[in-house]
Amino acid sequence: MCQQFARHGAEFGGAQMRRRVYEILEVGPGGDRVSRAVDAALIMLITASVAALVVSTDARIYAAAPGFFTYFELAAFSIFAVEYLLRIWACTADPRFAHPVAGRVRFALRPIMIADAAAVLTYFIVLIAPLTGLDLGAFRALRLVSRTARMARYWPGLQALASVMAARKNELLAMVSVIGALLIMASSLMYFVEGPAQPDKFSSIPAAMWWSVITITTVGYGDVAPVTPLGRLLSGVIALLAVGIIALPAGIMGSGFWEQVNRGGGAAARTCPHCGGEIGAERRPG
Repeated sequence: MCQQFARHGAEFGGAQMRRRVYEILEVGPGGDRVSRAVDAALIMLITASVAALVVSTDARIYAAAPGFFTYFELAAFSIFAVEYLLRIWACTADPRFAHPVAGRVRFALRPIMIADAAAVLTYFIVLIAPLTGLDLGAFRALRLVSRTARMARYWPGLQALASVMAARKNELLAMVSVIGALLIMASSLMYFVEGPAQPDKFSSIPAAMWWSVITITTVGYGDVAPVTPLGRLLSGVIALLAVGIIALPAGIMGSGFWEQVNRGGGAAARTCPHCGGEIGAERRPG
């Protein structure tokens, strides 16, 4: 009986420790000084690591202190790796991820956790890339992007943007479809109209898509432009249509932000981080 009591006590102590780690890293109360201190330290570390990655691309600066960048990167990677493992270990304290395997898998597949994993894995890839002959440029860029994306965990503005995009995903997907259809139609028309006059610039429909992209996005670099009267007429019509169509996603996002502000911070602010239920909602007797 003593052994059983000790085992239950150890399990309870482990559950308490897991809950505390989860609160510190994920959903610490507003007055939790430890949680706020850890968040502040991680924000500073992420900012410093991104700055170091950016500055190290200058060969002169990197040559002045290569050891500093190497050891700082190793220290940052070690902290990020430990943080990631602690989040995975402690996530079962949340009822939504209570299952020891399936719960952790669901937790790890969240977008912010994927960004955390990418920030850790790209360090290994950069280390072994020279041994395999792979190009480091893409992996270093991925490491920079993944670490910058991790700031979304601490920026309410980026969290609000993600919430609005999730709430308006159907409208945004519809607009992407419309823009894609306009892109194909414009490329096809300009290929048949301008191709005979400018075979070097409108040699195919895929080649004409460059002109379509810079015209639909209203950038207009000027390196590719129609020269025939019909081509210029079509170009003007397409540009006018593009102005209205490109403005629609901005209107959709703007209305989504307005609705979230009127709701007092959106669904994310009204959702309990422990049970996932809506804060303030009345429970029906079951």
